[in-house]
Amino acid sequence: MAFAATAQAQWTLKTEKDGISIYETNVPGSKIKALKVIASFNATPLQLGAVIMDVNTATNWVYHLRSSILIKQISPNELYYYSEVNLPWPAANRDFVAHLTMSQNPQNGVVEIDGPAVPGYMQQREGIVRISNSVGKWVITPISPGRVRVEYTIHVDPAGSLPSWLVNSFATEAPLKIFKNLRIELEKPFRKNADLMLSDN
Repeated sequence: MAFAATAQAQWTLKTEKDGISIYETNVPGSKIKALKVIASFNATPLQLGAVIMDVNTATNWVYHLRSSILIKQISPNELYYYSEVNLPWPAANRDFVAHLTMSQNPQNGVVEIDGPAVPGYMQQREGIVRISNSVGKWVITPISPGRVRVEYTIHVDPAGSLPSWLVNSFATEAPLKIFKNLRIELEKPFRKNADLMLSDN
C-alpha cells in the first residue's frame, strides 16, 4: 500500500492540544490523508500495549466505536478482531476486521503494534460499509521509568462516499478524543498491574 512510503513523507502539524500533536500527510493515490499522533503517557510500554491488545474493552476509549469483538486469539501478542464504527446520519456505519500483532525490542524496550484491516475474513453485514483498506501502527518508546512516548500513524480508506465535513471532523476530533480517553483508561486501577507476556514468536 502507498501508505508504506509515508515513513519518508512530509508531515505537517495539523493541531496541538493537551500535549497531543496531530500531523497529516498526503498519500499517493488516495483522497484521504494519513494521520500521525504523538503524545506521552504515564505507563510502561507493555501496560499501554496490554490496553491496545485488549480489544474487548476498546469501546471504552476509541472514538465512535460501537462494538469491538475478539474473533481469534492466535497468541498473547497476535489476534483478529471485528469492530463497527458509528457514523452520524446520513452516513452508513463502517466496520472492519483487523489483525493485531505486537512485538517488543529486547534491546531498547520499544513496543510496536501493527493493525491492518484484513478483507474477506467475515461476511459483510447489510447496511454497513466494509472497510478493507486500512493500516495503523503504534510505536511505544520508554522515555523514563513509567513514562512512554507514543507515536500512532493511520491511513483509512473509508469506502463508499462520505461528506468532506465528516471526514475532516473525524480527522481532527477522533485522534484527540482517543488519546484523551486512553490516558483515562491507563489510570484505572486494574490497568496499573496489566502486563502482557509476549510469545517467543
